[in-house]
Amino acid sequence: MDFSYSCNDHAPEIVFFDLETTVPKRVGDRFWVLEFGAIVVTPHKLNEVESYTTLIKPKDLSVVAVKSSRSDGITRKAVENAPSFEDVADRIFGILNGRVWAGHNIQRFDCPRIKEAFDYINRPPPLPVGIIDSLRVLTEKFGRRAGNMKMASLASYFGIGQQKHRSLDDVRMNLEVVKHCATVLFLESSLPNMFESKWYESPSIMTRSRSNGKSPCKEETSRKSPPTTLGNRRTVPYARGSLGKHKGNHHFNNFSSILIHYYGEESGIMEEKKGFVELAYIGRKQCA
Repeated sequence: MDFSYSCNDHAPEIVFFDLETTVPKRVGDRFWVLEFGAIVVTPHKLNEVESYTTLIKPKDLSVVAVKSSRSDGITRKAVENAPSFEDVADRIFGILNGRVWAGHNIQRFDCPRIKEAFDYINRPPPLPVGIIDSLRVLTEKFGRRAGNMKMASLASYFGIGQQKHRSLDDVRMNLEVVKHCATVLFLESSLPNMFESKWYESPSIMTRSRSNGKSPCKEETSRKSPPTTLGNRRTVPYARGSLGKHKGNHHFNNFSSILIHYYGEESGIMEEKKGFVELAYIGRKQCA
């Protein structure tokens, strides 16, 4: 796949989302969605452009405890006057459909719950153009330096705060964790190359004239710098179109570039895209 800058204009937006649900008491019982929260961000700078959150009343209120012992604190009273999932289905569909889905452990939990909820009301579920599961990505790329890689552990590791287990709060925390991890990985991948670069390797350094103490009218080669040629000059980190010494043709132009190890849909088959690519390039359609 050719990751060229021309693709940026058509990059889909990314929606980070999270669900709070009931916990089934018996095998075979269904999950009821109690809360949905999402923020939509731009693919290039991760700027927030839209947010939405709502409590959701399950069809069977008895599945929600009167006094919640849940970490999210959602009680029966909190949802008894909330809209049903059917009432908010259009809004949820609109915010999810046709965008890149992002979240923590969404492939195993949130994505199946969304499909189940839409199936229950006999409506087609929203479809993503790609999925970024931060649990899977960060476990593989960031390692287990933050412990069990749960959102609470990652937030504590970076000093972001305590997880509140409410959908919109968790979504914002997820985005901040992603930014912190991306920055750390960026520095770890860049610093070795920065240390390899030597300031004196420029073949033409401007020096002050010895005759009058003013800047010379022409370039002089510094006597302190060893002679260099195009053949042996090192690549300077942060040159245009490069970030240190990276391999392949992935152009990284911001900190989010190092984050994504994502999954996209091609010919109806979900195929793993190996390696980190820029957020701007995520999606089903790539420029020719």
